[in-house]
Amino acid sequence: MKKEFGIFLLLAVLCAVTAAINPKFISAVNLTNIANLIGLFGIFSIGLGLVIITGGIDLSVGSMFALSGVLLSLALTSWHWPWPVAAAAAILVPMLLGWCHGWLISRLKIQPFIITLCGLLVYRGLARFIAQDNTMGFGSAEGFETLRDITKGKLFGLPMPFVILLVIAAIMWFVLHRSVFGRYLLAVGRNEEATRFSGINTRRVIATSYVIAGLLTGISGILLAFYTNSISPSNHGNFYELYGIAAAVLGGCSLRGGEGSIIGILIGTALLQVLQNLVNLLGIPSSLNFAVMGAVVFIGVLADHLVQLRSAQRAVRI
Repeated sequence: MKKEFGIFLLLAVLCAVTAAINPKFISAVNLTNIANLIGLFGIFSIGLGLVIITGGIDLSVGSMFALSGVLLSLALTSWHWPWPVAAAAAILVPMLLGWCHGWLISRLKIQPFIITLCGLLVYRGLARFIAQDNTMGFGSAEGFETLRDITKGKLFGLPMPFVILLVIAAIMWFVLHRSVFGRYLLAVGRNEEATRFSGINTRRVIATSYVIAGLLTGISGILLAFYTNSISPSNHGNFYELYGIAAAVLGGCSLRGGEGSIIGILIGTALLQVLQNLVNLLGIPSSLNFAVMGAVVFIGVLADHLVQLRSAQRAVRI
């Protein structure tokens, strides 16, 4: 909890400073917009966090957004599928791709970086081919107004993506911190070989983490598609996996594996969105967004390395 408390204090200080610099930060419209973005990015960040806890990585999330978004648009506007079927397909496709990642990584022992980097290229190419490089959209959402209302509506004044995030976060908190699978997940990240010798099916645990990440990516993909209301296959979701990785690392997920929490990932996501909002409110060029994010990730990794180094030094002294 020390990491989570520290990052929460940083978030609180950043919010206070931002509000002092520009009072518009605490306006109802701006806070609602931030909550909406936290919901959009937080859902798939949780999935990436689970993968990172196993010691893995997933670089293909942004391309999955493009592929599932294109398929969702075609299913709803061209193929005229019922919206529940189209939404289910848009979720099942990333889940299937996640299973393929997990199988290749756990069975063939190929590095997650290589597998998901190839996925990043392949899925983006497929999205562009299927859409013929045309921008896809949803028009007036005729025939699937219910799905649009679910993704863009509000509940008790809160944006639906944020509400969905809270529900998913509660479920995943139980899965990671109160279930046997969660204990296995953390154990695999700390020492996969020792966990396997303990009789745990590490291949299944790793593969399942990628399937869950695919599930959450699919849900986020639907929300993001309706948020933008258009899918340009060449850049839809570009680099979004970096936001998820940054949120997980800031939230205490170690890139070495074996560490992380759902609450930490949520706080990390909120911190990133507040930083983005601060950049906009201060009139800083949006081209610096990636520079800010890169610096934040570096600081998070550096802090994790220093903590690990200090712990090792203490162990040696003892």
